[in-house]
Amino acid sequence: MITHLHSATILVGDQEEALRFYVSTLGWEKREDLRFGPVHRFLSVAPPGAVTSIVLGQPEVYARELVPGGTGITVMTPDVAATQAEMSARGVRFAGQPQAMPWGTKATWFTDPFGNEYFLLEG
Repeated sequence: MITHLHSATILVGDQEEALRFYVSTLGWEKREDLRFGPVHRFLSVAPPGAVTSIVLGQPEVYARELVPGGTGITVMTPDVAATQAEMSARGVRFAGQPQAMPWGTKATWFTDPFGNEYFLLEG
């Protein structure tokens, strides 16, 4: 089943400015800084020692997800296929079967009874 909350996404107007604020002003750590193509940058920060990160999302990339229903929340599991099977048996609705993401891990999306979507990531 789900082991912990990986991240929550907030929208920022300037990722570099946001990174300076969280790291230099608040003393947080930069956790991930990955580029997917010419525009999409996955940038996350967290307080030292924290399990859960904040993704500093670009509006042009993440705005579609952060509309009613899109939460920007990622939850982790050691086995996404087994977790999906177990949760499906309990009546949880999934967008589809787990699939390999561009960075190599498997993931899928599920929704709560109110249509709020969560990203289920293996790791």
